Amino acid sequence: MNFQLKSQDTQSKARAGKITTDHGVIETPIFMPVGTVATVKGVHQRELKEDINPDIILGNTYHLYLRPQTHIIEKAGGLHKFMNWDRNILTDSGGYQVYSLSANRKIKEEGVKFKSHIDGSYHVFTPENVMEIQRTIGADIIMAFDECTPYPCDYNYAKRSMHMTHRWLDRCITHLKKTPLKYDYNQAFFPIVQGSTYKDLRMQSAEYIANSGAVGNAIGGLSVGEPAEEMYAMTDVVCSILPEDKPRYLMGVGTPINILENIALGVDMFDCVMPTRNARNGMLFTAHGSINIKNKKWEDDFSPIDEMCITFVDTEYSKAYLRHLFSVNELLGKQIATIHNLGFYLWLVREARKHILAGDFRYWKDKMIKQMDKRL
Repeated sequence: MNFQLKSQDTQSKARAGKITTDHGVIETPIFMPVGTVATVKGVHQRELKEDINPDIILGNTYHLYLRPQTHIIEKAGGLHKFMNWDRNILTDSGGYQVYSLSANRKIKEEGVKFKSHIDGSYHVFTPENVMEIQRTIGADIIMAFDECTPYPCDYNYAKRSMHMTHRWLDRCITHLKKTPLKYDYNQAFFPIVQGSTYKDLRMQSAEYIANSGAVGNAIGGLSVGEPAEEMYAMTDVVCSILPEDKPRYLMGVGTPINILENIALGVDMFDCVMPTRNARNGMLFTAHGSINIKNKKWEDDFSPIDEMCITFVDTEYSKAYLRHLFSVNELLGKQIATIHNLGFYLWLVREARKHILAGDFRYWKDKMIKQMDKRL
């Protein structure tokens, strides 16, 4: 993997860059649609490619390990072939999913024993076998196994957890060196900064992660319930330490406003279930604010979903029609809303890139945040 920094904003820490892998170019800043179980929920690959057009999507190690299971993915020739996706894929390590199973898992130095949410069977994730699982899934970018701490989190717990995440990182790196590639392309490995919302821990962790010498770095353990201002403060601290010549990935973030604010702090890569999950519940994001399409006010509004026409659904259907689909619980409504929201997120990060390159990102970002911070 290669990363080139193309431009830096003079009024903020925003950057425009280019990541090149064996599956193509990723222009940053980028938003990665979440394809948890080898699909971006409700979206055909053709729509994903032609209308939403992301350079990279995300898959989930925990879910893919349980279903369809790694031996099926390996038999298919890797996740790209299994899901018929010829662009980039990133897999998370399962650390966040294991964190979210708090009632059904035990964390020890060796790894994590957890109960499947599907059938109650027991499984163990260790730094070593998670590297093997991700080799088999075959994503272009794979993540270190870490513990994602909850919010709020006791300082001593956060500190112990962070040090264990660092020890797990060392084990990941050691094992990865001994684990050959499964397919005919390379995989890039990103470690993850932890430390909850404690500045001194975040600084320690960022320094440890920076010193690991990986080709890119991630920031985890944020967007887990902490106020946005705390998220921004921690991101700022970490980005000031992580190397400038490597991409920075903020995991699980967030709203359109969160994304613009974190781009301004020096983040290059994002993923979040929000555009797809909120779409399925009738919330649309637009450049002028958010819309709850279920509201009665849209019942006889025959204007296009979004006159900006970012994707084909925006002008092909009216707000009244989309509201009707939600009111009768028609699956098409969820699909339309999902395509709209993902199209908007990709438009937003690409506009951010244009304005970074043009030198007026800060002015544009402040204007966009005011516009988007409304309920329509």
